[in-house]
Amino acid sequence: MATPNGLDSVFGVHAVKAMLERGESPHEMWVQEGDAGRRLAELIDTARSRGARLKAVPRDELDRLSQGASHQGIIAFCPPLAPASEESLWLQLRAWPHDTPPLLLILDGVTDVHNMGACLRSADAAGVHGVIMPKDRSASLNATVRKVACGAAESVPVYQVTNLARAMERLKELGVWITGTAGDADHSLFEVDFSGPTALVMGAEGKGMRRLTREACDRLVKLPMAGQVSSLNVSVAAGVCLFEVVRQRTSTL
Repeated sequence: MATPNGLDSVFGVHAVKAMLERGESPHEMWVQEGDAGRRLAELIDTARSRGARLKAVPRDELDRLSQGASHQGIIAFCPPLAPASEESLWLQLRAWPHDTPPLLLILDGVTDVHNMGACLRSADAAGVHGVIMPKDRSASLNATVRKVACGAAESVPVYQVTNLARAMERLKELGVWITGTAGDADHSLFEVDFSGPTALVMGAEGKGMRRLTREACDRLVKLPMAGQVSSLNVSVAAGVCLFEVVRQRTSTL
């Protein structure tokens, strides 16, 4: 089912709320007929104050547009979410505004939109300051990514770079240690110190990191696997790695 004027659909209370809190103004918002208007009054009032056109629609119409996913009675329509520029990443790192060291997540070749959304959700939960991805061979920040991310696509800066290996060298020049994940690494994730400025690199499922990406890493780590499977879904692996960083940094406070 096509969206109005080719806009992106953002559905679910958390995703719509995050979009509004970010300052985005939806062009249109569909709300389920019935008592949903009272339940979602705050979101509706905010959207209306920013000029959004409101439309009450039956639930089956929302179901069709969200393809059966949980829309919670609300869908907002807005321009596609654009990644931040590479230059804004360097400006951010040169004038670092936070008390904690940078924590960045690099996604190399993650093209599945569900995996991308789940990685963004884990990044948000772990307090990641930015996600870096190459312009080529990456999932776009479309409606499915935004839905799976549950608002994280709006809250976590996503930086798109032209040349990932070159961007990684620039990160190292700015004092960021880059740790790649690979099943054949010599060291376990739990043997490495992540207390300083850190970027974690996750490769695509199956193929892993590209050769130039791997060579640009300062070090490689692996997740100890005790069962029969040889690897984890990239979003699960990203969550495990990120929260090891969180654990280490929290224990030193």
